[in-house]
Amino acid sequence: MEASGEVYKASGEHFVLVHGAGHGGWCWFKLACLLRGSAHRVSCIDLTGAAGSLVDPDDVRSFDEYDAPLTDFMAALPDGHKVILVGHSAGGLSVTHAMHLFRDKIKQAIFIAATMLPFGYQTEQDIKDGVPDLSEFGDVYDLKFSLGDDRPPTSVALREEHQRTILYQQCSHEDSTLASILLRPWPAALSTARFGHVDDGAESEVNTVRRVYIKTANDHMVKPEQQEAMIQRWPPSEVVAMDTDHSPFFSAPERLFELILKSM
Repeated sequence: MEASGEVYKASGEHFVLVHGAGHGGWCWFKLACLLRGSAHRVSCIDLTGAAGSLVDPDDVRSFDEYDAPLTDFMAALPDGHKVILVGHSAGGLSVTHAMHLFRDKIKQAIFIAATMLPFGYQTEQDIKDGVPDLSEFGDVYDLKFSLGDDRPPTSVALREEHQRTILYQQCSHEDSTLASILLRPWPAALSTARFGHVDDGAESEVNTVRRVYIKTANDHMVKPEQQEAMIQRWPPSEVVAMDTDHSPFFSAPERLFELILKSM
């Protein structure tokens, strides 16, 4: 989604936007326009299996494979070039992964209603904090077992009749309709994210990356109490809140844009 040949002012930042489960680079179109209109450079990543990817989500077998478009992108950045990573929802796992691998190339990390765990899924508490509990809505997921019914699922999809209620209740009907067309199942391998415990020195180096958390007060996917628990366990440099649903890039893009610029 990054236009070729586009000219940016030297003073502009380079934002790398990372979508959550089932979404793709397409979900950032409003925010990307606002950032580019303010002379910033924007790269919208499509993780493996997303709408902009040629890979079937059922064929993704590991988190590293799922996350490869981001890690390949970061690896290709020239020395001395620093980006601002922005992750939404499960995209927070990808942002944290990049912080472990490419901390010298990251100026700041911004988590929007995102999974923010210091070492990925490691403990029962991590799962409680980071995995959405949607039991109040009933049976909301469709699972696919492409390797056989006796094997773990290969992909997960949020059923269309639940998408607006859980993800987009404050969005326009036009935006939630667009999303229902573009949403895809996500690889079940996303849940295998493990970054491994690191020694104190490595952890300290990861923590040199400035982190900002943007809370979404009316979130039905990653509940406000889950967001607060992750903030308390791994305190970021700054916390701001929005009175929105899980998808402020649709429901309040101008306000999201303002908060991002103020956090820099």
